[in-house]
Amino acid sequence: MFQGASSLSLDNKGRLSVPTRHRDVLAAVASGQLTITRHPHGCLMVFPRPAWEQFRQRIVELPMAAQWWKRILLGNAMDVEIDGTGRVLVSPELRAAAKLDKETVLLGMGNHFELWDKATYEAQEAQAMQGDMPDVFKDFSF
Repeated sequence: MFQGASSLSLDNKGRLSVPTRHRDVLAAVASGQLTITRHPHGCLMVFPRPAWEQFRQRIVELPMAAQWWKRILLGNAMDVEIDGTGRVLVSPELRAAAKLDKETVLLGMGNHFELWDKATYEAQEAQAMQGDMPDVFKDFSF
């Protein structure tokens, strides 16, 4: 399970250093192989390959009514590998789709990560904190 937030910088070539605390797990569960694709909320999803394969199967099974979302999620998926120095290359197309420039936030979301433009994430988080909690939290104990 991946959790926690990391502030990371993309280099000039679009490479991102995977935080050390996640590298060993990703090496063990996915041999350093990842898949990156678009998220409906404007960020990117970064999956260890086995988790991606399960997610991809769920997407493939969606009905024709979801064909455009199948195109968005599957058609934009890029397979990448963590290199010898612990970096992954985020393609120019995916960087543009998520409006990633230099400063990013990598969030552990359980079986995958979300990669956000830092300013966008901070603005959306602040907006969410100002609103009411969703109903599913009404009986949740903190």
